Amino acid sequence: MTKTALMKAMVLRGPRELGPAEVERPAPAHNQVLVRVTHSGVCGTDLHIYEGAIPARYPLIMGHEMIGEVVEGEDATLKRGDRVIVDPAMYCGMCVNCRAGQTNLCPNGSLVGRDSNGGFADYLVAPRTHVYPLPAAIDSSVAPLIQVATTCMHGHHRMNIFPGQSVVVVGLGVAGQIHVQLAKAWGAYPVIGITRSAYKRNLAGQLGADITMSSGAEAVRGVKEATDGRGADVVIECTGVPSALADAMNMVRLGGTLLLFGITSATQATLPFYQLYYKELNVVNTRAAKGEDFPPTIDLVARGALKLKPLVTHIVPLHDLEKAIGMLESDEDQRMKVILENAQ
Repeated sequence: MTKTALMKAMVLRGPRELGPAEVERPAPAHNQVLVRVTHSGVCGTDLHIYEGAIPARYPLIMGHEMIGEVVEGEDATLKRGDRVIVDPAMYCGMCVNCRAGQTNLCPNGSLVGRDSNGGFADYLVAPRTHVYPLPAAIDSSVAPLIQVATTCMHGHHRMNIFPGQSVVVVGLGVAGQIHVQLAKAWGAYPVIGITRSAYKRNLAGQLGADITMSSGAEAVRGVKEATDGRGADVVIECTGVPSALADAMNMVRLGGTLLLFGITSATQATLPFYQLYYKELNVVNTRAAKGEDFPPTIDLVARGALKLKPLVTHIVPLHDLEKAIGMLESDEDQRMKVILENAQ
C-alpha cells in the first residue's frame, strides 16, 4: 500500500478557528503543476474569510497570493525548481463571459484560497495555464505582491492612460501606491496622491507621486489648482468610502475618467450624482485580474519600473498566520503589506 504524502498547512475549521495541521499533500493531474509554496501574502479577503464575513466550506486552507518552486508538472517551458507565481482566479472557459474574454467575470469561476484550498501550506496544485515564471531579478520576499499589482494593471488596461494626463489616486494603501507607480510608468503628469496619512503621503512621494495632499475638501481645491482649474483627467478611487468617492467625483474634469477600484458594501450614500450627468464622466469599474495582466506586471517589476519592496513592512513565518491577520485588523498607520515566509 502506498503511503499517503502529508504536508503542513494552516487550516481554518470555522470562523476564527485557525491552526496548524498535517494534511494530505495534493497530487497534480494532467496539465497541472505541483508548487512548493515559499512565500505568500495576506490581504483583506483572508481577513474576511477568517472572520466568517465571507462564507467558506470548512476545513479550508486560505491564501491566494503565493509564489513557490515547481516540484512536479514539468514541460518544455517549465522545469523542476523554477520559481513561479500562481494566478488564483479560476474560470470555466465555456461560458458567455469566458468566450468574450472576460474570464475574471466567469459565473462558474472560483478563487483559490476561498473556494478551494490555497497557499497557506507547504504545497499547492495549480493548472499549468495559471502558473507564470518569475525572473531572477524579482525577490521572492516581495513577489506575492505581484498578484495585487495585476488587479491594478487590469484597471489601467481598461482606462489606457497616456503621457501628459493628470492622474489622482485617492487612498494610498498598497493598491494606491501601485496605482501611483503605474500612472508614472505610462507617463502621466502630474500624479497626485491623496490620503490622511503623512507616512503614506511620504511613501507615495518616494515612489513617484509629483504632489501629495491630505484628503477632504482641501484636496478637491488642491487638485483643481494643480490642473489649472480643470480637474484631473483620471481619478482612481481606492478607499471604497462613499465620502472619498464623492470627493473623487468633484476632482475629475469634464469628460474625465473615474476608476472605482475601492470596494464598498454601502447600499446608500450621499453622492454628487449630478456630476455624472453634467461632466459626462467615463466611469470604469474593475473586479479582478485576468491572465493577460500577469506578464506585463511581472515585466515592470523585473525592470524596476514598479517597486514592491517599499510596500512590504512585515515578513513573518507561516505558522504566525493568525498574528499576521491580527495586523490587518489593527489600524496601525505604518503597516502596509504582510508577507508569510514558509520555511520547510
